[in-house]
Amino acid sequence: MPPRKLVRHLVWLESFTAAVEAGSIESAAEHLGVARSVVSEHIRALEMALAEGATLLERGPGRRLQLTARGERLFAGTQTPLHQLDMKRLRDLASAEPVVRLGLNPTLSISLLGKVARDAAATGLKLVLSFGGPHELTRQVQTRQLDLALDFTPLPPHEGVESESLLRMSFVVLAGPGNALASMASSRRTLHVKDLDGQPFVDWLRDDPYGGANSARFAAHGVKVAEVARVESFLLLYELLRAFSACAITPDLRPMHPFPPDMHAWPLKEDEPQAVEVVALWPSGALSPGASTVLDGLRQRV
Repeated sequence: MPPRKLVRHLVWLESFTAAVEAGSIESAAEHLGVARSVVSEHIRALEMALAEGATLLERGPGRRLQLTARGERLFAGTQTPLHQLDMKRLRDLASAEPVVRLGLNPTLSISLLGKVARDAAATGLKLVLSFGGPHELTRQVQTRQLDLALDFTPLPPHEGVESESLLRMSFVVLAGPGNALASMASSRRTLHVKDLDGQPFVDWLRDDPYGGANSARFAAHGVKVAEVARVESFLLLYELLRAFSACAITPDLRPMHPFPPDMHAWPLKEDEPQAVEVVALWPSGALSPGASTVLDGLRQRV
């Protein structure tokens, strides 16, 4: 089988990385088995393609090559599988303007995206946004495809990832308009799982930890609900609660964002209260200045 041929920008990146690690064009050329001029041409091509001709490497003390500020961002961000490094990603890394690649849990986008976007706009940060579940977001942080991710606990194992809890939330019972709880329990301060017996119920998908927690709650108290739907996030929940006049057990998002005015909410009274946390994730030892700015804003606002 013939050797796999890299696409052009990855060939250029290979020469750039070799020069950084070897400390000189000559040593990089020797390592790659090519002429010195080839390595120089590749690095210059990378500078022209990604940085509008700005240098990524310069001579330092003892004529050893050292990274410029743009080169540092590019080199740090390219320590990831090659197939994930497209030209848009590389241009962001080598850009003169600060760029933050942010991953969001879809539910958190409702509550936090506006705050993040306003902070980014005020400080001149470019945002590149994506959505994902905990496994996808954690994997993308581990492979440095994301500078920062925001998700709920519980999280999958995350070696090579640093995390910080931003907010701890308890659970509530949420009921849509027309649900019997709205009149039956209108004067109640809290509700117990037993109060949901026989109610039309919207649960979370079974691979979602909240769905599993609800099943355990119902089993522990001999409660049977009439499940009418399952959802993945709050993006889908409210319309289903309205359509089915149903109820749900959810994290209490109100510290970040109010529930719609037609929703009724009661704190869930439990023998052993459970909680969920909003967590920020970033690659170990690689919290970029832009990501740090976003995270500082969230610490103040959440």
